[in-house]
Amino acid sequence: MSYQPNFYKDRVCLNVLANSVQNAKDCYEAASHHVVLGVLSKNYDSDEAAIEDMKRYQAETDNALSVGLGAGDPKQSQMASRISAELQPQHINQVFTGVGTSRALLGQTETFINGLVSPTGKLGYVNVATGPSSSQELAGNVPIETAIAMLKDMGGSSIKFFPMKGLKCVDEFKVVAKACADNDFSLEPTGGIDLENFEEILQIALDAGVKKIIPHIYSSIIDKGTNDTRPQDVQTLFEIVERLVK
Repeated sequence: MSYQPNFYKDRVCLNVLANSVQNAKDCYEAASHHVVLGVLSKNYDSDEAAIEDMKRYQAETDNALSVGLGAGDPKQSQMASRISAELQPQHINQVFTGVGTSRALLGQTETFINGLVSPTGKLGYVNVATGPSSSQELAGNVPIETAIAMLKDMGGSSIKFFPMKGLKCVDEFKVVAKACADNDFSLEPTGGIDLENFEEILQIALDAGVKKIIPHIYSSIIDKGTNDTRPQDVQTLFEIVERLVK
């Protein structure tokens, strides 16, 4: 069982939500296995229930599981760490302050752990105060290079830049992408990404030279009637990836 996400040409792996094991399987195939499937810890009443159910997703997708928080909810940070220690998934979503706990409990370095930082409105600075307590205080705005170095200290794999609100933070995103490229760090753009702006956002990260990119495309490709992520949209996204990644 692989603990590393399956990057297309070692560069891009999609991240989409899975509403059921069948939906996960369908999306996994639609992306030719170059995807991690998000399952939210917030949807479970206990660690035991989450672990039991998420194991089913792992079994059907060769461990392409992304343990999620739930809209970046910092209150889920500890639960995500605890269940990931048992599950050993390919990908974990974490608030900035939860990265070290997740890495220590995992006991290995292969699983991708992102650290959530938020736009500040000031080029070159990100807010790292995204944890359960720190998110309730004044913003902790630090240079993006410092945030990357801190995440490296904690065993993090990538910057999760959230919420991007699509292209509304595009200038900040370009600076973040360049910093990730310059400092050999991976990048996960998140928030408001859809079939219309996905290509531009991915191209920015590729042009900056980011080595590994995990774009999160969530609500925009979810069928409102079934709550399933539409496999045909995942296929469309992956076709864009194939076209852009040389």
